[in-house]
Amino acid sequence: MSIRIGVNKEIVSGERRVALDPPTAAKLRGAGHEVVLEPGAGTLAGHPDSVWSDAATVASSSDAFSDGLDVLLTVRRPTTERLAALPSGCIVIGQLEPYRDFGELKQAAGRGIQLVSMELVPRITRAQAMDVLSSQATVAGYQAVIIAADRSPRLFPMLTTAAGTLRPAKVVVIGAGVAGLQAIATARRLGAQVEAYDIRAAAREQVESLGAKMIDTGGDAESAGGYARELTDDERAAQAEALARHLAKADIVISTAAIPGRPAPKIITRGMVETMRPGSVIVDIAAETGGNCELTRLGETVDHGGVLIDGPGNLPSRAALHASEMYARNIHSLLSLLIDEEGKLQINLEDEVIAGCLISHEGEIVHERFKDV
Repeated sequence: MSIRIGVNKEIVSGERRVALDPPTAAKLRGAGHEVVLEPGAGTLAGHPDSVWSDAATVASSSDAFSDGLDVLLTVRRPTTERLAALPSGCIVIGQLEPYRDFGELKQAAGRGIQLVSMELVPRITRAQAMDVLSSQATVAGYQAVIIAADRSPRLFPMLTTAAGTLRPAKVVVIGAGVAGLQAIATARRLGAQVEAYDIRAAAREQVESLGAKMIDTGGDAESAGGYARELTDDERAAQAEALARHLAKADIVISTAAIPGRPAPKIITRGMVETMRPGSVIVDIAAETGGNCELTRLGETVDHGGVLIDGPGNLPSRAALHASEMYARNIHSLLSLLIDEEGKLQINLEDEVIAGCLISHEGEIVHERFKDV
């Protein structure tokens, strides 16, 4: 049985990614499914309409694109108009931002649209190939270091030249999740000395395996699912004291700490910034959820006493081709759970991966976290 799968064109300002790339679309077509591309959907990711001929059909227009879709694939939440144009029963798969303006999603669910939010995929071994948060955080961690290297007046590696020896830059990475670990690895490749801080004691082994030193405050705040929980007041005070000493000596700070569905924890205070040397740079990956630094402003570079605080948004979009490639593989892996051996769509509510990321089914909100929203 052929399933009609649509690839949405992103319209959020600055969004360059696409939910499928041509090789992954070709796999779906090879399995007997119909892949339909909204005109221009892949252009900003390096895949203009002309390269999709062996992988997808380009719709005649955006207005006609939604007709008869069984599945809509998207990077960001589709517009209200796009959701309204979808046929009842259509499955929408993407980063649907359920913590923001849930009423819009609830309205779509009431029309029979089945919503699968990729941010909610459980972080379990079986679902690693579907983990969008990890794949996109990999790009973000890399990009943050590139931004820092560009902003910094210092070179990262130690250089011995006829004009003398330049010491390596000192980099502190806050948060040793996927983004933080990629930032550590990238900074090390560029030749920097790297220290890392994470409130989860279990992160030490990964940090040290990448050649960085762990900043230790003696506590452990790991919660279920491998995320960091919120700190108590005493833990926060101990963290601040330990971290401040290291930030004062840092040339570069990459901050990545985040708690899903909540504002980013404030870790770097104004006072800490004021102890840093002029010419130091902070790149705050968490800017989109409020930032880890008190001085962060989303989309801006703040100069505070000679210290630059950069608050970039949507870092994965800066490397749209590779970010889309990884995202497409995440999507393809998830689709393998939704398409049965006969090629039919089948939502198995007993599957823990599907149950973890399925928001609505058959007109009802089924995700426990959002039933009462």
